[in-house]
Amino acid sequence: MRLGLFGKGGAGKSTVTVLLARGLAHMGYRPVVLDADSTNIGITRALGAGDGPQTLIDHFGGLVFSGGAVTCPVDDPTPIAGAELDLDRLPTEFLSQTPLGIRVLVGGKMGDLGPGAGCDGPIAKVARDVRVRSDRDVPPLLVDFKAGFEDSARGVLTSLDWALVVVDPTTASLHMATHMKRMVEKIQEGVPPATAHLLDPHLAGLARQLFQESRIQGVAAILNRVPDPETEAFLRGRLEALGGPQVIGMLPEDRTIQTQWLRGEEVVAEGLAEKIRSIALALESLGSARAAPAGAT
Repeated sequence: MRLGLFGKGGAGKSTVTVLLARGLAHMGYRPVVLDADSTNIGITRALGAGDGPQTLIDHFGGLVFSGGAVTCPVDDPTPIAGAELDLDRLPTEFLSQTPLGIRVLVGGKMGDLGPGAGCDGPIAKVARDVRVRSDRDVPPLLVDFKAGFEDSARGVLTSLDWALVVVDPTTASLHMATHMKRMVEKIQEGVPPATAHLLDPHLAGLARQLFQESRIQGVAAILNRVPDPETEAFLRGRLEALGGPQVIGMLPEDRTIQTQWLRGEEVVAEGLAEKIRSIALALESLGSARAAPAGAT
């Protein structure tokens, strides 16, 4: 399965990504985390992978805005050549592994690219196109996207099996989760993407084809940083009233996580292990509805 983690700024999507990867590893999986957040830093340390590997933007030839090969999916929807990565043969500088066996990839960071580098659309294209393969297992892929809606509007949803929206106790989170569900429903209904800006008919047709061939199954919500049962009940009730996504789990507020992020430490949160396992089991149930091809995800 390819799972995308989304959320508004501060909702905790990177924390949930880290904890889910740890939970899956404890269940016997060897998950892969793709850090596709072009601005936020620190998830590689939170996973226990130090400063992490070199970026896949470098592996694929750099941003088009800096003279490289990777274009923005809005301007050019053409898939990246060679985006199916064989983890057993990928150069080691582009792949890190934690003591738990979690494998870590980094899409790219805007802060490393200098002034005038342009937008981060090419990093979103990396997140849209990358597939991972291994001779030894069929690894689940968790993609940690940047905060907000921008990447989802660039077509990254089309290559995911499920979008997971992290919902913290804010109105903005509730509405983002609901909007995400509606966007996915439109993709599933066959509503075409906006292509009026594409002068080349071939590119416009390719953009429509990518949406028509979308593999996304749906949207699920994970409640995070919930302080008490009353707040949890309110969040669940509001999501239902708004027509939002199903809730597959809840994580209470945990102050130790904030301290671990601040100090650049591995994010462990042992007290949440059972709740994380419950969410991972729910993901297994979602995955059973669509089996991945043998050897690739």
